[in-house]
Amino acid sequence: MAKLRRYLPLLVLVAVIIAAFASGVTKYLNLETLQANDAALRGFVSANLALALLVFVVVYAAVVAVSLPGATILTLAGGYLFGTWIGGTATVLAATVGAVIIFYVVRTSLGQTIRERAEASGGTLKSVIDGVQAGAFGYILTLRLIPLAPFWLVNVAGGLAQAPLRAYALATFLGIMPATYIYSGIGAGLGELAARGEAPDLGVIFEPAIFGPLVALGLLSLGATLYQRHRAKKETAA
Repeated sequence: MAKLRRYLPLLVLVAVIIAAFASGVTKYLNLETLQANDAALRGFVSANLALALLVFVVVYAAVVAVSLPGATILTLAGGYLFGTWIGGTATVLAATVGAVIIFYVVRTSLGQTIRERAEASGGTLKSVIDGVQAGAFGYILTLRLIPLAPFWLVNVAGGLAQAPLRAYALATFLGIMPATYIYSGIGAGLGELAARGEAPDLGVIFEPAIFGPLVALGLLSLGATLYQRHRAKKETAA
């Protein structure tokens, strides 16, 4: 019975992943689907804002928890439908919930097995685990602010390293805000174009609502590059 309880979160997660791929839902996670259903979605959001936000948070958290492709599209969709700040805030909350779910699954069900393999391989996962152990909040916050490792990898590493849940959740919540609001802003810009009945083309990058977030995204990427170079120099000097 104790063993069943240990693996129950993993079994539930696997069942959700199988159901998601079997249903074909992943093929709808694109901007074309969003634009094709623009009027219906906007009508639903306008008439049922609270319910629409709840559905969005649940779907987004599930996508993150099962590591399905499409989180970026959903972030854009949040801005597209709800605006930069409401959509961005809902996305930050949903992504944090999804990250905590996979963190909990790894920590309870797979921790020992995966950790032993990571230790033996000595790859990226082990490096992230070591960093989390050295200082959970600061290291996770850095990885969330400057995405040097995939989002799902940090989720797994946090669980394997037995990071304190509060530090992990808070670092995730705060760290994903900049990139999330940037993508949400881009989505809101696309939403403005759709509301005006204009189809996106290469010229949309010069729209202020889209150009501004793109510049911010470029600065964030530059920050990641500079950080990597700084860390490499420190390791070489040591």
